[in-house]
Amino acid sequence: METDRSGSRRPASRFSLLRGELLAGLTSSFALVPECIAFALVAGVNPLAGLYGAFFICTITALFGGRPGMISGAAGSMAVVIVALVVQHGPQYLFATVVLSGIVMMLFGALRLGKLIRMVPHPVMLGFVNGLAIIIARAQFEHFKVPGPQGPQWMHGSALALMAGLVALTMAIVFVLPRLTKAAPPALVAIVGVGLAAQLLHLPARTLGDMAHIAGGLPAFALPAVPFDFATLKIVLPYAVLMAMVGLLETLLTLNLTDDVTATRGQPNRECVALGAANVASGLFSAMGGCAMIGQTVINLGSGGRARISGVTSGVMILLYILFLSPLIERIPLAALVGVMFVVAGQTFAWGSLRVLHKVPRNDAVVIVAVTLITVCTDLATAVLCGIVIASLNFAWQHAREFRCDVRDVNDGAERERVYAPRGTLFFASAAHFQTLFDPQRDPAAVTIDCAHLHVADHSAIAALEAVHARYERAGKRLVFAHLSPRCSGLLARAEVAVKVAA
Repeated sequence: METDRSGSRRPASRFSLLRGELLAGLTSSFALVPECIAFALVAGVNPLAGLYGAFFICTITALFGGRPGMISGAAGSMAVVIVALVVQHGPQYLFATVVLSGIVMMLFGALRLGKLIRMVPHPVMLGFVNGLAIIIARAQFEHFKVPGPQGPQWMHGSALALMAGLVALTMAIVFVLPRLTKAAPPALVAIVGVGLAAQLLHLPARTLGDMAHIAGGLPAFALPAVPFDFATLKIVLPYAVLMAMVGLLETLLTLNLTDDVTATRGQPNRECVALGAANVASGLFSAMGGCAMIGQTVINLGSGGRARISGVTSGVMILLYILFLSPLIERIPLAALVGVMFVVAGQTFAWGSLRVLHKVPRNDAVVIVAVTLITVCTDLATAVLCGIVIASLNFAWQHAREFRCDVRDVNDGAERERVYAPRGTLFFASAAHFQTLFDPQRDPAAVTIDCAHLHVADHSAIAALEAVHARYERAGKRLVFAHLSPRCSGLLARAEVAVKVAA
């Protein structure tokens, strides 16, 4: 909002909004470069493949995706998945895998399966962001190493002091500047300011150019140079499915986080289709695959990026760095980018989750801690799946414990009748307990199960009802089910379970 001459507030001008989006995209593009280079090196491919991948994926998802403001690129979670593939079969099989994984992502979105992200509980989300925050921070320490005769070794002496000092200066600028002015994104000011200081003072700081040279031409279209046969499919399909699942999972969880930050609602299925198309394009231009990147997304959102133009700017700037601006970009001190990413890690971590660990149910606290640790020790997909399994088992256990049954006797003339009124959800976890509630040998000749407050959930429940009915038949007693819901009656009929239902 801006203030006019009368002092009243009026909407910000289109120019100021555009400027904010462009600056946010520029800031996030700076943070994309070292991450994509590092992930390309992890995957064992040319760093330019990572940067080209960031251009395609960031630009296409920003233009056509379902979540404006989110930044995507060549992600480390997907790079780790295909290391063995590149080692065994070479980069061309990687590009074929990226294309196939993109097709899987597009099918996932076309089948409208993006809504499955709603099945991820909130404690799993907290564990996810906490784990990724730790991973982001831990990854920055790799920049405190320098090449040595026996491999990378830690900095020491004046080199370490200079690196730590520039990192601290960058973090201080990011924290202090918003209190003074909001005219420019603090991360952008910090990166440019520390970069200029290092150049003017001729400080021997490590730069982006020390990681890799990023000068190159336009990406060239090329089908992956692999045999198009069943043998190739057997090799790439498992990696493609794994890449797709990891990419979709990280993207949808980041989409949820972006929804929370912006108080808006994205379109997960549209985002899945756009991400798939972006990966197909990336693979066809010999570039890495990718997905949403939570660190860069946090930078973009923190810099004011909310619209598609910030993501497009970020992607296009990556290409401009490669084509024209590599001499300038390679001079950026790594310390400046490390400092920004340390701040991002701190902003990503859900510090509030630590304060509520002793307030939430113990099982939820276990899920938060478990997902955080598994994310750090293994990978995102394993952590989230484990968290969902733990939360689901806890949910099933709680529902099974809440299952109860009221029993009363009714005298209908000369005949005494016993009425069971079970309450709760009958499913696999409560089916065994349900069957122990009945005593056909001691019950009177007429028994009714009042199902007015019984929810039949699965095949285990149907089998339990059938088993109870059979026990009373063997005892020579009459069992009647009363007040069956239409859904329950339909389930029993479809399963061809013959039971007596009260009129």
